[in-house]
Amino acid sequence: MDERFNRWLLPPLLALLFLLIVYQYVSPACPGAACPRRPPASAARRGGGPEEREEEEEAAAMPRLAAKFPFARGGLCRRGRFDMRGRDVIVFLHIQKTGGTTFGRHLVRNIHLEQPCYCRAGQKKCACHRPGGDKDTWLFSRFSTGWSCGLHADWTELTSCVPAAMERRGCAGNRTLR
Repeated sequence: MDERFNRWLLPPLLALLFLLIVYQYVSPACPGAACPRRPPASAARRGGGPEEREEEEEAAAMPRLAAKFPFARGGLCRRGRFDMRGRDVIVFLHIQKTGGTTFGRHLVRNIHLEQPCYCRAGQKKCACHRPGGDKDTWLFSRFSTGWSCGLHADWTELTSCVPAAMERRGCAGNRTLR
């Protein structure tokens, strides 16, 4: 019985399983009523270019959501002044699973500055010195100072730790932007 099952019944069952898996990936993403409705063919004949129809379809597909955090425009568009040559320091708060590692790496490697951060091959930390200086740093992050305040330090830990850590590094008197 086992030999007959393996020879005659197993291949069709595997083929059926394969077809079901393929159908799952090839089938439309939303079944039946859950899909956004397309305008009837008569609406296409009425006028409006294909771009207008696409915009209407996208607008119909997007749910209308109420603003959960109604921030004032002035609060979102405020500008801060950062003096790299002065005593200002950017403190990078790394939040896990938000792309913080990639962003932090871009801060030290890919920003075009008057004096870019100096990164040695094979080293994770880079030296981000101020223009004209060789000891003072303008960036407090994992890729410039290491985990000086502990692994994934939160806002509270950074607030209490950064001034002391900067003083240990010989950068006393720096102002930190938060």
